[in-house]
Amino acid sequence: MGETRPRGRRPAEHVRPIWMEKPRKVTLAAKGTALAVVILLVLMPFLVVIATSLSSTKSVVENGGWVVWPSDPSLQAYRQIFSGGIVTHALWVSIGVTVVGTAASMVCTVMLAYALARPKVFGGKPMLLLVLFTFLFPPGMIPTYLMVKNLGLLNNYAALIVPVLISVFNLVVLRGFFQSVPEELYEAARLDGAGNFKILVSVVLPLSKAALAMVSLFYAVTYWNSWFQASIYMDDDQWPLQQVLRTYVLSGGQIASSTGAGDAATAAPQTIQMAVLVVATVPILLVYPFLQKYFTKGVLSGAIKS
Repeated sequence: MGETRPRGRRPAEHVRPIWMEKPRKVTLAAKGTALAVVILLVLMPFLVVIATSLSSTKSVVENGGWVVWPSDPSLQAYRQIFSGGIVTHALWVSIGVTVVGTAASMVCTVMLAYALARPKVFGGKPMLLLVLFTFLFPPGMIPTYLMVKNLGLLNNYAALIVPVLISVFNLVVLRGFFQSVPEELYEAARLDGAGNFKILVSVVLPLSKAALAMVSLFYAVTYWNSWFQASIYMDDDQWPLQQVLRTYVLSGGQIASSTGAGDAATAAPQTIQMAVLVVATVPILLVYPFLQKYFTKGVLSGAIKS
């Protein structure tokens, strides 16, 4: 007679691991509560900023400078900062620098990454080592300032673009992504008589949309949030929006005189600060959801191959 197995007990090899078991209702409730608390903590600062920017001077004064829910919403702060003063000019400066800088950086990064991704390119390895050397040992602030000054770029918007034209991290990611393109596609394009530029435009770039979208967003965020270079290289009448925002936050009550509204300004300083903060944040928040789906694919594909 064979061995008898105790009833009501499954063989050890058929016992599922604990991570495969269905979560209990208590566990799901705890996770949901924790997630709700985290979302609330993340959204509350944004809600307070937006509510304060839409509040009247009376509401701001009564609530001590911060408003959670505006009782009498008003667009006075937005009308004031868009009345042709320094904020309006700074906004156009930021838009121009972001658009031109992102386009120029993408062109230069794509061209250099494609050249470094191809095997047997003359001077490819020394150039790659030189690029990586600048990543490990970046130049200091004083050498960079002297270079910008000697190039005659002080008080020139090019000073906000040229020193940061190519990011080594973005270059390495794009190079790795280009290397992941099958070599058979390059050979097929060459058999059809395509040159390097034609292969890049017709074969490589259409297959690299994820990496290009991710790198474009990285460059756009860098240019849009740039304020330190402007504080060093530019006069105050040429500042981008982020530097103006920083000055507004630090100056406090001295904002009203520089918004272009003159004596007609009625919005509280805190309201104007929050309105400028909303204007500086919303553009990136609007662009991010459309490119977020490319993040994981773009970063991992380029980083793993590199």
